[in-house]
Amino acid sequence: MPRPTKFRRVEFVPEVTVFKPAGVPLRALEEVVLTVEELEALRLKDLEDLEQEECAEHMQVSRPTFQRVLESARRKVAEALTQGKAVRIEGGTYRVAMRRFRCPECEQEFEVPYGTGQRGIDMSCPRCGAPRVYRVDGDAVRGPEGRPCRWQQRGHGGPDGPPEKS
Repeated sequence: MPRPTKFRRVEFVPEVTVFKPAGVPLRALEEVVLTVEELEALRLKDLEDLEQEECAEHMQVSRPTFQRVLESARRKVAEALTQGKAVRIEGGTYRVAMRRFRCPECEQEFEVPYGTGQRGIDMSCPRCGAPRVYRVDGDAVRGPEGRPCRWQQRGHGGPDGPPEKS
């Protein structure tokens, strides 16, 4: 009996999920189904140009598993392109990776999925409505463009956030 498939971590879930040859109605086409984790493998390796070991770490799978997912994805895309088939992106065994944010005003922490296009500088706190929130990465809090927040750059605060207000 085969082992159950582990969930793969993905950072991007597409809004557009069907691609087809121009000028041909979708109902007249055969489809190739590309899973969300296969798309993530293509994105990491072919678009982000990461090494396979890095890709595997991102997806939280072994390197051989990543290689199998990538080969399957490339085969399906090649089939669709060479045989004039539509590509539908759906399904798979995955979990969407989350980004963690913190409000410097009320200390509220919350998560937002990757791939939303939202940056902390563009978000407001869901609890107090403060106009800016900051990214929390493990022990570091990140400001806009991924740099440490101003109060961390000045040696204040630390992994727990800005200094207490008096």
